[in-house]
Amino acid sequence: MASCPCGLPETYDACCGPFHRGEQHAPTAERLMRSRYSAFAVGDRDYLLDTWHPDTRPRRLRLDPGQEWLRLEVLGHTGGSLLANEGTVEFRAYYRHRGQDDVLHENSRFVREAGRWYYVAAL
Repeated sequence: MASCPCGLPETYDACCGPFHRGEQHAPTAERLMRSRYSAFAVGDRDYLLDTWHPDTRPRRLRLDPGQEWLRLEVLGHTGGSLLANEGTVEFRAYYRHRGQDDVLHENSRFVREAGRWYYVAAL
């Protein structure tokens, strides 16, 4: 069986699937970032909006069906641990859009409120 889109060796159902199905919340900023990448890969718009901080969340989110997410490379992080309330995760997300390969390089900011991690914005 194939590994999860987020790049960890577990299957999607065992890795990011429980977060997407609402069975669990991501325990760290990095796991939230990985689960959000997987949500882009599988087209889970509702999960992306649900894990976006209310102060910066867009009203609507349209996923482009012509965009295929290929792989994720986590470059590093600050904070974002089980006991932290803030953190950043730097990553590269490789994708193909209408036959053209490209990469998104981002350092994302995350906060934890009421025990739950949220994506805030790119730095």
